[in-house]
Amino acid sequence: MSVNDPIGDMLTRIRNASMRGKSSVVTPASKVRRWVLDVLQSEGYIRGYNDTTNERGLPEIEIELKYFDGLPVIRELRRVSTPGRRVYTGVKELPQVRQGLGVAIVSTPRGVMSDAQARSANVGGEVLCTVF
Repeated sequence: MSVNDPIGDMLTRIRNASMRGKSSVVTPASKVRRWVLDVLQSEGYIRGYNDTTNERGLPEIEIELKYFDGLPVIRELRRVSTPGRRVYTGVKELPQVRQGLGVAIVSTPRGVMSDAQARSANVGGEVLCTVF
């Protein structure tokens, strides 16, 4: 099955699994997905992820979801920039998610990073998604 929006597919899998209370979720592997997961892990929204392979030998990523008092840590996970509508912002226009309580994940010339890291590095880029 071909996926037109791999990041959107991964975010939907995470959102669905956390709503159902699953401890982990599996998604096809790619570099961009790993970069986004690195940011989610460093910001404390997921426990971590491991590289695995499925029964057909294709690479996959198993994402370990995080819960606090039985509720998912990720309350809202929203895709901002899509393949049909790219959203680019400068460093001064980077969004603040819930007055700084959430995180916007930004793809910059220096790599994929959170909005706070992008501000400190003084770079803008494509806003991939927001997490709260």
